[in-house]
Amino acid sequence: MTVEIKSLSGIDATPYLDDLARLRIEVFRAFPYLYDGSLHYERKYLATYADTKGAVFVLALDAGKEGEQVVGMSTGMPMAAETDDVKMPLLRAGYDPDRIFYFGESVLLPEYRGHGVGVRFFEEREAHARKLGFDCCTFCAVERPADHPRRPVDYVPLNAFWEKRGYRHHPKLRTSFTWRDLDESVESPKPLSFWMKTIAAGEESR
Repeated sequence: MTVEIKSLSGIDATPYLDDLARLRIEVFRAFPYLYDGSLHYERKYLATYADTKGAVFVLALDAGKEGEQVVGMSTGMPMAAETDDVKMPLLRAGYDPDRIFYFGESVLLPEYRGHGVGVRFFEEREAHARKLGFDCCTFCAVERPADHPRRPVDYVPLNAFWEKRGYRHHPKLRTSFTWRDLDESVESPKPLSFWMKTIAAGEESR
């Protein structure tokens, strides 16, 4: 299995937006997101990243027999450009959004997991954030109850993976995003909490 990792900024990622929209819908249908997405919304969401100065798309590409295929991606943008739902929990806690780089998501098809691609997603985005002069990287993850009826018996949370990358969980930094689960007829708010890592030299994570 040969996967190429490519980092693109802004408009350079535009040719891939339809592929990335389909990828997000496919991967986020699984637990814990259970997201019932649409191509129209996904493309609009991704276009926001493409239009934001300082944003990055890190793509995982498989150049197989059927040509180059997008099998994974991760995104990031300056926190100051994010929505209030993302910024407000950090502002209330005294963080400066102008010093923070926000990771939007990492999605990867199941058959490509376990080969280091997820690690590269974090490395590439952190390198991009350092190049732009940011002090800290952060992301938020959805929280589902342990007894959720759709939780697979073999489900393993990514907490240990994130901790190994140097991220600390900040459970008191919380927000909510609204989407429709696969078994919902209408959208509903979902709770998320933040993970953070200081990337500036000589500093420790708060």
